[in-house]
Amino acid sequence: MGDEQRRARLGTRHLLAPARRAASVEAVADALVALHATDAATVYLSACARLAEPSPGAVDRALYEHVTLVKLLSMRRTLFAVTTEVAPCVGSSTAREIARRERATLLKSLRENAEGGAPWDEHRLAATERAALEALAARGEATTAELGRDVPALKETLLMSPGKPYESRQSVGSRVLRMLASDGHVRRGRPRGSWTSSLYAWAPSPALPEMPVREARAELVRRWLAAYGPATEADLKWWTGWTLRDTRTALADVGAVDVRLGAGAGLALPGDLEDDAPAGDWAALLPGLDPTAMGWRERDWYLDPEHVPFLFDRAGNVGPTVWWNGRVVGGWAQRANGEIVWRLLEDAGREAGAAIAAEAGRLSSWIGETRVTPRFRTPLERELVR
Repeated sequence: MGDEQRRARLGTRHLLAPARRAASVEAVADALVALHATDAATVYLSACARLAEPSPGAVDRALYEHVTLVKLLSMRRTLFAVTTEVAPCVGSSTAREIARRERATLLKSLRENAEGGAPWDEHRLAATERAALEALAARGEATTAELGRDVPALKETLLMSPGKPYESRQSVGSRVLRMLASDGHVRRGRPRGSWTSSLYAWAPSPALPEMPVREARAELVRRWLAAYGPATEADLKWWTGWTLRDTRTALADVGAVDVRLGAGAGLALPGDLEDDAPAGDWAALLPGLDPTAMGWRERDWYLDPEHVPFLFDRAGNVGPTVWWNGRVVGGWAQRANGEIVWRLLEDAGREAGAAIAAEAGRLSSWIGETRVTPRFRTPLERELVR
């Protein structure tokens, strides 16, 4: 399968071609398997880029009213938003193991670096978790600081990286609530402020249904290959954060078949080697950390390596990108006055320019008075807002 067909699949399977846009936020999340949620604004921007009728209110309802979309610390220890249908396989395949590691790491830090209060061990940590859950159930919804008033242990601090130039302090509460969220016991509630805010309350969350780990991994791989395949083994290992052994086992369990890609060997689901029906030309303005831009480790088939220094930060986080027919052709930003501006890094043609301008207008129409600054700033985005 050539690069051109792989790029065509982005328009259809990632719901970026106008004719393929979705009617619901849940449909967008399922099409992409998971929406990046490290930056609060990304979920909204990613979803609305793919909705036939973009609306922040629709994302709000999915996250906080109907709770059909939940956030889990999962693949690559990254926060993702997934539908309640997908959450059990993400939880069992990835999130619970991360929570186990988080608990072990936290307990070690508590023993070595906690400041004030009684010594920490497994029993005190477990008791603090129970107390936090009980306090949250009584309040219904609360921030970490509010829970600290009910559970004093949460207000204790941890000295991070002692003696280093970047030494800092964290509250025990922030780490405990993050761990409880990984385990599926709590969820992030509505932000205190606009939809771009990272100040949020916690709310109780029903326990995720259990799935056998191997079955959950196979289900996650099946969904990922349907959305992102064909792809390489290295792509999947990077996206999930699993070991090579676990990655290969899951690929074998779904019966993944070999396929030749432009850059070498790849894998696809059985029976998924036919070309997708043409979806027509399309342009898209996708946010930083968008699932499409961050879907693969090997990106040369949709991203010119020469563009990387402009569009990524030093940690490998992608910023806002401009797309034309399955290729990243530039970047965009929002200025303080609300104007959406962009710059092309290659000549995409007059038709592309008109389509990109139309997409910028579409974005402006629903984003309204909201101002969005990406959490991870990139060189081109910084230049554009000057």
